[in-house]
Amino acid sequence: MAERTCAACDCALDGDSIKVTIGGKTVEVCCEECAQKLNEAAASAATPGRG
Repeated sequence: MAERTCAACDCALDGDSIKVTIGGKTVEVCCEECAQKLNEAAASAATPGRG
């Protein structure tokens, strides 16, 4: 079985992973800090007028 890793930092996930929905896709992260980072990145990417 493939090892699952955090979507934000690539650390190995254990049984206490946190599921976060970003852009309609559910990903797993290792901690609340990584969940917050993904949410902030998704929010800034979705903001019109950037880039």
